[in-house]
Amino acid sequence: MPPSGVDNIYFGKNAKVSMFLNTLTPKFYVALTGTSSLISGLILIFEWWYFRKYGTSFIEQVSVSHLRPLLGGVDSNSPSNTNTTNGETDSNRQSVSECKVWRNPLNLFRGAEYNRYTWVTGREPLTYYDMNLSAQDHQTFFTCDTDHLRPSDAKFQRNYPTKSVFVCGQPHPPPKVMQKAWRERNPQARISAAHEALELNDFATAYILLAEEEATTIVEAEKLFKQALKAGESCYRRSQQLQHHGTQYEAQHRRDTNVLVYIKRRLAMCARKLGRTREAVKMMRDLMKEFPLLSMFNIHENLLEALLELQAYADVQAVLAKYDDISLPKSATICYTAALLKARAVSDKFSPEAASRRGLSTAEMNAVEAIHRAVEFNPHVPKYLLEMKSLILPPEHILKRGDSEAIAYAFFHLQHWKRVEGALNLLHCTWEGTFRMIPYPLEKGHLFYPYPICTETADRELLPSFHEVSVYPKKELPFFILFTAGLCSFTAMLALLTHQFPELMGVFAKAFLSTLFAPLNFVMEKVESILPSSLWHQLTRI
Repeated sequence: MPPSGVDNIYFGKNAKVSMFLNTLTPKFYVALTGTSSLISGLILIFEWWYFRKYGTSFIEQVSVSHLRPLLGGVDSNSPSNTNTTNGETDSNRQSVSECKVWRNPLNLFRGAEYNRYTWVTGREPLTYYDMNLSAQDHQTFFTCDTDHLRPSDAKFQRNYPTKSVFVCGQPHPPPKVMQKAWRERNPQARISAAHEALELNDFATAYILLAEEEATTIVEAEKLFKQALKAGESCYRRSQQLQHHGTQYEAQHRRDTNVLVYIKRRLAMCARKLGRTREAVKMMRDLMKEFPLLSMFNIHENLLEALLELQAYADVQAVLAKYDDISLPKSATICYTAALLKARAVSDKFSPEAASRRGLSTAEMNAVEAIHRAVEFNPHVPKYLLEMKSLILPPEHILKRGDSEAIAYAFFHLQHWKRVEGALNLLHCTWEGTFRMIPYPLEKGHLFYPYPICTETADRELLPSFHEVSVYPKKELPFFILFTAGLCSFTAMLALLTHQFPELMGVFAKAFLSTLFAPLNFVMEKVESILPSSLWHQLTRI
């Protein structure tokens, strides 16, 4: 039977496709695969950079944000979406509250410790964000609203700008001098302002600033703090007598109380650093008895560290019994010190082989559970205690459950873990078992709230750039990064093979395209056999 008009059209188009494939040279295939490899490589680089900076895939984010609504996503006004949005808002609020930055109770001295590190290494151990938070703390603790001159004193201030004003019957230098000192970014400007305040009057906060930043040794800092103590006690006694005379006197007394507590705590830390640990413990205990309501300084964490240095484990347990309470905020110091005490009871005789044969005893089970509890609270600490990551100087502020808190804890407590025989071995054998108990993904915790997702961002602000921030949980690579990586590798390999073996790859390319078009040819043959030839002719003309 002679071929119909439809057959002529079909075979004509097939012949044109075959002719087109036969005219393609090997250079075309090299250019095609090379261009594909280059484009996919650029996409891979951009995706990797975006993931490292923002923690998500750009293609995935665009598809979820823009393409899903176009493809019939959930209506933003529907009740279910409203509930989801409310839930996400509550979750975000919880994350923000959990990512509150706290003052490091064991922070070092800038002049005697942080600056010495800078002189030796040439690196800055503190970030601008961290120092700015400290400046805000100092303004909050050491100033009050009544520090500003009253309207009646404005003329006095204009005429005698360097003279002292009287607050509560005591001469004070113009408060703006020290307020300016706390706000200054330049360390030398802060120190100069403090000296200016001292020339005007014996001012406690000026001595505090000089002890923190100008003193190059702990001995010098202690001498300056003792001078600050004399001025601070005098001002505290005077404001204590007048605190009930009005709101301004009450604010002054609260400010003077903060100054006195800060000075005494730093004096206790000086004694601890100079080896007078028992004296430091006594000063901390007296301070906690005298001011039991001032928990913002977390003096009990200084006390725990000093008691561990004395190996007074019974006293450490007594402090933990008071502060390791469900109603009080937790910290790495509380959780890991409790784990250390329980590990101390069994660590010297602990053996993983023996435990696997006979099982864990009650005391060993309690120690393991305490370690799991501590690791769930802050999973970054074990790597520093086990020296799997290098330590740096701790920042002046920490984020609870974050890498900054882990550094601050391990910096001071690593020696205490090493002192307890077998404690680090027990930690090494058991700490990773914590992650088998925590649900994944981290939609809920086991003993604590779910691990906050904002710790990485806050820790990067608090820690210096030369430190590699520990991230938990480890972020999995998005699908599109893996896909573009595979596509880039595959096209690059094709480009290389086509360049080396052009004739052979040309044959493979033609065979691949013929195989690719085979299903289409089969479908067209079936359609041709079903539809009438006249109708098919009209469709092909259209």
